[in-house]
Amino acid sequence: MQKYVIVSLSLLMALACNAPNQSTGDDQKAEQIEYIIAYNVLVDGESDNYDVFTINLDGSEKKNVTELPGVEWTYYAYNDELYFISDKDTCSRCYYLYRSDGAGNGMKKVTEFQLADSWMSSRKGGDQLIVKPSVKVDSAFYIITKEGTMVARLETGLPSASDPLFVADGRQVVFRGGSTRSKRDEGYNEALYVINVDGTGLTQLTTYPTADTTAPWHAYRAGPPKLHPSGDYVTYQSFQNGKYSLYAAKLDGSMQWKLTENKQSEGWHDWSPDGKWLAIEIFDDEQTQFHIGLVDWTTKAMEILTDTTYQYQQAPIFVLKKAS
Repeated sequence: MQKYVIVSLSLLMALACNAPNQSTGDDQKAEQIEYIIAYNVLVDGESDNYDVFTINLDGSEKKNVTELPGVEWTYYAYNDELYFISDKDTCSRCYYLYRSDGAGNGMKKVTEFQLADSWMSSRKGGDQLIVKPSVKVDSAFYIITKEGTMVARLETGLPSASDPLFVADGRQVVFRGGSTRSKRDEGYNEALYVINVDGTGLTQLTTYPTADTTAPWHAYRAGPPKLHPSGDYVTYQSFQNGKYSLYAAKLDGSMQWKLTENKQSEGWHDWSPDGKWLAIEIFDDEQTQFHIGLVDWTTKAMEILTDTTYQYQQAPIFVLKKAS
């Protein structure tokens, strides 16, 4: 495995809010918690076949856990439950939500309505999810039970909204929003926003540098948010200064900073629930090869877990490893 070191550019700011509480309980029990990383792989470009793979944190035991024709993409896991969208048994890229364990066992359909290609999250101990339905279904976010029953709709009031993330113990949602319906529209201004779950208090969290003209029209100005385990801030990818890097923003909108510094581009990512690890999609500027990198957040050392068997290896998420 290749090794790198990532250096935090705003260490003093991050120290104030980036470290999760140190364990004061049974340290021996905490050490027994193990994770695997699930991620999306383009298995066959000609047939548009994507599958969900898993890999151990040391890069061993890479496994295809869906092995289905068509598209399967995972964007969320809660403990040992893996959630993914799939177009199996329907039209191409018509997605429904499914759930299985981390090994792909016990696969179950969750929603009877189509979903958009969007990240998601949960609250109430994983019992409720917030998802983005297909634009053919609705423009609002849906809060549903883990069995797919509707709990509530959340209207953001923005022309476009995607990638909802519960924060503040499920009382608020951070999401990626736009000032127009499409990135192709003139005046599109993408940012992260936070809103109360009752639809009030919409607040913009991030602002893209007005002097930066390096991003192509399709690039993320503010990519899907991920909540740091401390609960104090969210992290996201943004194309700035000619490349993708990871940035962070406090939930009250008072501070934004660059989180990491890496020569390659940094994309979709996830924090381990204990805050010890940061998994990042790493790729070159020409996007000819995507890897999954694993950062030890204490030392900032990074290891590349994947090889070049597949070109597109993306969207890592942590899944609790079941005891064998």
